[in-house]
This record gives sequence, structure tokens and C-alpha cells, in this order.
Amino acid sequence: MIIGLPKEIKDNEYRVAVTPGGVRQLVDAGHRIQAEQGAGEGSGFADDEYRGAGARVVSGPVEVWDADLVIKVKEPQPSEYDLMRPGLILFAFLHLAAERNLTLTMLKRRVTGIAYETVEQADGSLPLLIPMSEVAGRMAVQVGARYLERMNGGRGKLLGGVPGVRPADVAIIGAGIVGTNAAQIALGMGAHVMLLDIDAARLRHMDQVLHGRLTTLSANPVNIAEAVKRADLLIGAVLVKGGRAPCLVTREMIRAMETGSVVVDVAVDQGGCCETTSPATHSDPIRVIDGIIHYGVTNMPGAVPRTSTYALSNATLPYLMKLAGQGLLDALRNSPGLTKGVNVFQAKITYKAVAEALGLEYTPIESMIKETA
Repeated sequence: MIIGLPKEIKDNEYRVAVTPGGVRQLVDAGHRIQAEQGAGEGSGFADDEYRGAGARVVSGPVEVWDADLVIKVKEPQPSEYDLMRPGLILFAFLHLAAERNLTLTMLKRRVTGIAYETVEQADGSLPLLIPMSEVAGRMAVQVGARYLERMNGGRGKLLGGVPGVRPADVAIIGAGIVGTNAAQIALGMGAHVMLLDIDAARLRHMDQVLHGRLTTLSANPVNIAEAVKRADLLIGAVLVKGGRAPCLVTREMIRAMETGSVVVDVAVDQGGCCETTSPATHSDPIRVIDGIIHYGVTNMPGAVPRTSTYALSNATLPYLMKLAGQGLLDALRNSPGLTKGVNVFQAKITYKAVAEALGLEYTPIESMIKETA
């Protein structure tokens, strides 16, 4: 199979979809890799490393996208829409529930879109989203601590405080992968953490395994409002598989926070769980609303590309080998988890949460695979 590896063009996105080591495995399996010049530079991988691994390095995106399968990190940007063509397989983070124009373009161009964020394992976990959620959760606390500093507009509070001085209050809504990692870092820095979730069993588990100044709370509207009001740093860590994040934090709640407090909404690439959140970029990451600093960058792990690229490539490569080695249909038939990653196929939306979020028709992918047998 011919596999295209483009250079990411989203604002300050320095990750690359596969490392030179991953390319070597694909080449050894008989596949051809067309890598765009400079694709790995942001992650510290030179073009010569890709050449040494067996890739053909090309000068521009047109030749890269002229492939059977294109592997990316982030969703195609508008300038890449015209590069998509019928029959192309696109394997990337897509977040289509929050991307109507991209979804309609992929349907019109009859692209098969396999989203990293909806590939599942048998236990319902999301193996390709987990490593980036781990990065984003840990980064959320770093980012929040930075913007709490007075010179950055914040309240001037140290997360952990010092002896005799109260630590900062960190509210984390969602105790999944993002929330757990955020809680670990915040607790490690000495903050008081309020961790909210609707799953009592999950909260019980977190109470047993996390140590430090931790309070677990059921994520009902009253508790959310109270936690938001107390928070110096609010982290949105809510996930609905493949769908839009629910809006759990209203503007009224945000107004109750102290001026200079910080919101880091990691769910922003799925629409955000705070009413006041809007998508932002690494170049322009901050919005100040009602005196509250909002950080809503949609590709947070792109800021630490060396770590993120290795983590992502380690997770995606086994699925990529299946797709390239078996072909699309056989790979889907043989891997139910990969099948769940298919969001659009043959001009149909095949992931229910995406269809519901956009108000469009849903067609089960399983029935379509049978029809094309």
C-alpha cells in the first residue's frame, strides 16, 4: 500500500503521525511511504532519518496525498480539503462532531475517515486517544499554574502554597484519563483537588489510588457550581466518545469565580464543557471572559511533540500495520475495534455520536461492510 505522511499545518502543531522507526516497520512489510519534506522536524526527526528508514521524501503535499492511505495527527485544515479524493483512507484525530464543514467535505469527496479517538478495545477503552489524553491532562496543570501567575494575568497563587499558606484549589470535571492525569500532577504539586464525575465507582477508585489533598464529588449541577466557584484552576476533562462534550459549566458559574482564576478546557476539541470556552491556538491561546482566563487550545499535546509523537506512534502503528497489510475491508472485518474508528465511509456517517451531534443521517458501518463483501 502507498502511505502518505504529510507535514502538519495546524497552528503550532509539531507532532508527526509516525516515527522513522515506525516507517521502517511499514517498509519492511512491503509498503511504500511518501513523507513530506520537513514532516518530522518539529518532533526532532530529520528528513534523512525517514530516508534511512526507507521512505521517499517529497517536496510538497500534493504527492503525499496521492496515496492509498494518509496518516495524520490532526484533522485536515481547510487548505487541505481539495487534496482529498474518492477512495482515500484518512487515519487521524478527526473530532468530526465539532467539525461540520470537514465532515460534509469528507462525505462529498467519498473519503473513508478513521478517527483515532473512536477506535476501541474490547473493554471499551480508547487506545489511540489514551496517550494524548495522558499528555493533555498533565499539561493542563502546567498551563493552569503558568496562567495563575500574576504577570500572566492570574490571581498570583502558587498551586501548592507554602507552609502556613493555603494551597490553590483545582477543580477537575471528569475522572477519565485526562482527569486522572491532571489530578496526579496537581496533587503532586501540593494543590487541593476537587475531582468530579458521575461514576461513583470511578470516584471510589480514585479515592483509593490517589494521595494528597483530594476531595471526590458527584458531578451534579449543585456540586459542579460549588466546585467552580471555589476553584482557582478549573480543568474540563469531560469525554463523550466521538460526540460533542456536554456543557456542564455555565457562564453564570464562571462569573462566580474570583477574578484572575483560570479555566483549561481540554474538551474544547469536542466542543468544550464550559459555556464560555471557544477554540484557540498555541499562537493565541487565551480569552479573558468576565475576568476569568480561558485556555482552549485544541491541540495541546502539539506543544510537547517529542513526547507526544512517540506516544501516539507507539499506539497507532499496530492498527496502521493491519490497515496497510490487510486492506481496508479485511482489516475492518477482522478488527471490531478498528471498525468503531470509522466515522465516514462511502459518503455516509457511520458513527452515531457524530451523526447526532451534526443532525445528519447515521448508517451503521457493519451493514455497509457486509454489503461490500
